[in-house]
Amino acid sequence: MHEIISLQLGQRSNYLATHFWNTQESYFTYSTDEESLVDHDIHFRPGIGADGSETFTPRTLIYDLKGGFGSLRKINALYEIEEPAVQHGVWNGPAVIQRQAAIQQSAYQQSLEEGLEPPQLTTESVRYWSDFNRVYFNPKSIVQLNEYELGSTLMPFESWGVGEDLFNSLDKEHDLLDRDLRVFAEEADHMQGIQVIAAVDDAWGGFAARYMDRIRDEYGKTTVYFWGLEGGVKSVPREKRFMKLSNIARSLSEIATQASLYIPMTMPTARLPPYVVLDPQSPWHVSGLLSAALESMSLPSRLKIQSGSRQTMDALISVLNVNGNQNIAKLRMSVDQSTALNGHNRPGRLATPVESRDPRVPSQERVVTRSHGDEKPDLAIFDMDFFPAETGEQISWQQRNKEPHVFGQAEAFRVQEVTSSQGTNAEDEGYERARRRAAGLPLIHKTTTPLLFPLLDSFPHIFAHAHASVSPSLAISTSLSTDTTVATRVKNIQSIVSRAIGVSEREALSNSLGEIAEAYEEGWDSGSDEDED
Repeated sequence: MHEIISLQLGQRSNYLATHFWNTQESYFTYSTDEESLVDHDIHFRPGIGADGSETFTPRTLIYDLKGGFGSLRKINALYEIEEPAVQHGVWNGPAVIQRQAAIQQSAYQQSLEEGLEPPQLTTESVRYWSDFNRVYFNPKSIVQLNEYELGSTLMPFESWGVGEDLFNSLDKEHDLLDRDLRVFAEEADHMQGIQVIAAVDDAWGGFAARYMDRIRDEYGKTTVYFWGLEGGVKSVPREKRFMKLSNIARSLSEIATQASLYIPMTMPTARLPPYVVLDPQSPWHVSGLLSAALESMSLPSRLKIQSGSRQTMDALISVLNVNGNQNIAKLRMSVDQSTALNGHNRPGRLATPVESRDPRVPSQERVVTRSHGDEKPDLAIFDMDFFPAETGEQISWQQRNKEPHVFGQAEAFRVQEVTSSQGTNAEDEGYERARRRAAGLPLIHKTTTPLLFPLLDSFPHIFAHAHASVSPSLAISTSLSTDTTVATRVKNIQSIVSRAIGVSEREALSNSLGEIAEAYEEGWDSGSDEDED
């Protein structure tokens, strides 16, 4: 069934993944005249509830610190069971049980449980990611790490080594892969891959790196996507900035080299387009924007085969990793604002094929194409770039203004109208790819689907003029690409951390980053030409 197992590591990851699962849940159809384009078996697993009824829950593992789950209970309404009686040992005295004060459910969650119309969410009412969650999880998916507490100032979960040590101690005691992941992997008929979402600029980077070691030990040939979340560093105090950059450097060195595809993500450092209005201090808002891009870009991997737009995780990698060692990709996105005003295409319903404008370009205003020499326009350009470029240091004029060379670009378009004649056969596509590769041109793959991005009541109002009550869905365009700017960013981090980390680690880390950067340089740029003027 080409199943995909998800790993969510940490608070920021769980905010983003909650938006992701809410969106997946919205694709379910419940009437005979509707059929979803999404194959739900890819991300959801069947099971049996406590009362013997069938359940359908996400194929995911959710890790968070003590206090990070908010009001979410490990045992929910689908798996409601009686608590086992306390077993007394040799102690004959009375048992004293101390319970931490329970976190009260949000009004939104209470309304969902009671089947009432939920109130509008706000940045103040969303305290935890569970406050806007709409999905039931299997108890096996919930993994609380009690060794650290969310937001603790006494034992902050910030340093890369802290996360590394935590994983090693837990894995030594429990064998985390055997206890947590193997259950989901063994029940899959034909696993397509694993997607990991984790912050890489704090202790979760170290935790994720050691988790990746274990995954590669047990599932060496399995495709693994790693979505690495980063926060901004420009406004961070100098000491903490160096620690964050050191964390990122270690994550790049140890995670990117093991992942099949590594996608670093952050809030765009450039000014956001005018149709995006959000609070950068709200994790609910920020994760909503990031999730719209992640969910839209990965959508083809979970479409039904008969939709004609299915693209497996491996197929995407073959477009991006042109030379075999280019697995760090840039994520970008645009939104077609015309659908924010008049788009009423319901999620899950296949639009009637009609003649329209070029289906590859859903927004003639926002998404434009770029020519390469005498070639016809091919590469789309997008409004928002989620690739973390800033390091808090000055970047040279040459680096800022140099046109990047693109090795490969995969583009995914969610359009309201689709023409009846699309796509090319495998033979033509293979010939075109070979021709472009021989000519030194970017490899390009475009996927188009009429399944628009749904605006749910759990999603923040971050898109101007777009509201679930006015327009239930948006046409979103996304891309993943590999280009020479990856080398620039990795080299900048290499230069900074070489001054910030200990001598014992400096050489190995610097060499590792140098090898990574080398893979993203054009042939004629592999040697420096700065002094040739």
